[in-house]
Amino acid sequence: MAEIALERVSKVYADGTIAVNELDLEIADGEFVVLVGPSGCGKTSALRMVAGLEEVSSGNVRIGGRVVNELLPKDRDIAMIFQNYALYPHMTVYDNMAFGLRHHGVPKTLIEERVSAAARTLGLEDQLAKKPRTLSGGQRQRVAMGRAIVREPQAFLMDEPLSNLDAKLRVEMRAEILRLQRDLAVTTIYVTHDQTEAMTMGDRVAVLWKGVLQQADAPQHLYEQPTNLFVAEFIGSPAMNLLDATIEREPDGFVAGFGAHRLRVGASLADARPELARYVGRQVVLGLRPEDLEDASLVRDGRHENTLTIVTDIRENVGSEVYVHFELDVPPVRRPEIVAAVELAEPAGSSAPQRARPFVARLGRETAAREGDPLVITVDTDRLHFFDPETGLAVYGS
Repeated sequence: MAEIALERVSKVYADGTIAVNELDLEIADGEFVVLVGPSGCGKTSALRMVAGLEEVSSGNVRIGGRVVNELLPKDRDIAMIFQNYALYPHMTVYDNMAFGLRHHGVPKTLIEERVSAAARTLGLEDQLAKKPRTLSGGQRQRVAMGRAIVREPQAFLMDEPLSNLDAKLRVEMRAEILRLQRDLAVTTIYVTHDQTEAMTMGDRVAVLWKGVLQQADAPQHLYEQPTNLFVAEFIGSPAMNLLDATIEREPDGFVAGFGAHRLRVGASLADARPELARYVGRQVVLGLRPEDLEDASLVRDGRHENTLTIVTDIRENVGSEVYVHFELDVPPVRRPEIVAAVELAEPAGSSAPQRARPFVARLGRETAAREGDPLVITVDTDRLHFFDPETGLAVYGS
């Protein structure tokens, strides 16, 4: 196995388009790192430079400590798994899995041993004599994975490997890929535009936008402490509600005011965000995650100090919870990076557009909220987010 390092790596195409801009990223030996972001953010270009399928314009790509910029893909000891499977239709499953080994002159007995072992691992033992056209999408993806496994490479590079599968099968294959990666302990870079896929699979998630790395961190840290507005809006489903607010100081702490509404900042949050004191009397972008809002009638501890009275515009029943869309007397913030994030941050298969209205609350399924009726919702003010309106950067420490 091997670590992978991208050192100020850039990719500039002939027409001047900057696909990747000075990307610095280290993937530890055996680590599973996901590159995520909207279409055109540079994630696939970055992966292809590691693979040797794209020339590096500047910077270095290292695999196992050695610079591989000038090495051909076949000499980098990596295996790629694509979204279209890239199987040879005229070959059997066995021959597809064995092809790379035969090409490299591996002895026949060793090929049989590796293919048989991979087939057992992937549940393909009964499919080895079949042609790809007779297999389901999930089975074809397993064959593609088996072809990579038998190579015993230093790293796996996966480019949207599940995008052609239906929703149920994607969930199953996510678990399958994770199990295999943990068992094999192979360094893996995985590209996806699906933030749910990224959050559930990666040891770390690297968020890109316009070719620039925005943040690379553990999934939970990305969710709890996004570094800027783009990451805040992109990570989380439904996406974070963002609005302009003014920070005011009171004897016992801070208050965020917007329109006719005032929310008292939780004491623990104020202590964890000392830089917030610099914004007293100034505007900030206030972030409210939909899951930090709740129907006040469902809050059992009686803490109703921080509430908003809204009118339910759209109610979406999604089984385990209810999404309530509503408007306030202040508009949502819509900076360019937020609009870009919203395009792909919402889950597929919802019964209505997730951002059909400016704001959304993620309520317990017991809520009696009805479209057109007023509703009091509580806000967990220990989980508010604040951002500088000019730079878009999150407000954290001093």
